[in-house]
Amino acid sequence: MLKDAYNRTIKDLRISLTDRCNFRCFYCLPHGEPAWAKKETLLTFEEIEKLVAIFVSLGIQKIRLTGGEPLIRRDIPVLVEMLSRLKPDLRDIALTTNGFDFVRHAEALRGAGLDRVTFSLDSLRPERFAEITAVDALGRVLASLDAAKSLGFKPIKVNAVIVRGRNEDELAEFARFAREQDISMRFIEYMPLDSGHNWSREMVVPAREIRDAVEAAFPLRLKSKTRGTETAWKYEFADGAPGEIGIIAPVTEMFCGQCSRIRLTADGQIRTCLFSQVEYDLAGRLRAGATDTEIIEFIEAAVLKKEERHYINDPGFIQPDRTMSFIGG
Repeated sequence: MLKDAYNRTIKDLRISLTDRCNFRCFYCLPHGEPAWAKKETLLTFEEIEKLVAIFVSLGIQKIRLTGGEPLIRRDIPVLVEMLSRLKPDLRDIALTTNGFDFVRHAEALRGAGLDRVTFSLDSLRPERFAEITAVDALGRVLASLDAAKSLGFKPIKVNAVIVRGRNEDELAEFARFAREQDISMRFIEYMPLDSGHNWSREMVVPAREIRDAVEAAFPLRLKSKTRGTETAWKYEFADGAPGEIGIIAPVTEMFCGQCSRIRLTADGQIRTCLFSQVEYDLAGRLRAGATDTEIIEFIEAAVLKKEERHYINDPGFIQPDRTMSFIGG
């Protein structure tokens, strides 16, 4: 098992497949986007398969494919099928997508072995959705949710980044949506990972405020007294209605002490935290001909350097150069 210096077991690997995205969400890629990675720097499917096999041999149990928007990358069902060969040691393959093009790939992804899907959806109002993403595509995202349900994906998670002055007035609407659709609706505090570096603490809607706003409309009941290694506090509706509410609060209720994640960027760099200032060039080692043993030693050494916590709330916090689109959320 992979362990860091704080005796946390690392079981989850998040892999960014591309830094590109077809949305321009204000909290990620509003303007001044970084130069896109050159195609030859991106990990190939064969390289990803080889590295994931090594990670699984070290105890990684869950893989999440992210971006950017991962479905911009061609032939993602092929990659999912390649990774599915590592089951049952690899217990779970998940995908996070903005849902713009999911319908076209949904059946192939399910058939290839994708276990779970998470959609990003920051507004249920068409005009506001277009304002947030710079794309008029709410209908496509909702159609993607329907496609996922029809194919038996469960649980289906929907992420909404809640930002003051943008969408905090929709919290009750989102909760009603979760009940009607029987989905896990997850609210995420706004984090400083935007390319425009416009994040400010005043724009963060704290978890407690989110919880209070939902409960004012639909009383909640905490599902467990501990999060374990999960990022979200999970709630069920007190009246027994279907659906779930999750609240992810990296700013006001940080969960670093139980973190079980590391990340692999689209160009093959290990990141031990979303807010790391240091990356470890795994792709460089692989392409230089390192043996499996040398790669394992490199991974173990990088994991041992995983930060104890992030420093968002410290006066000297420095926002990472890489935006969320390249790190993989």
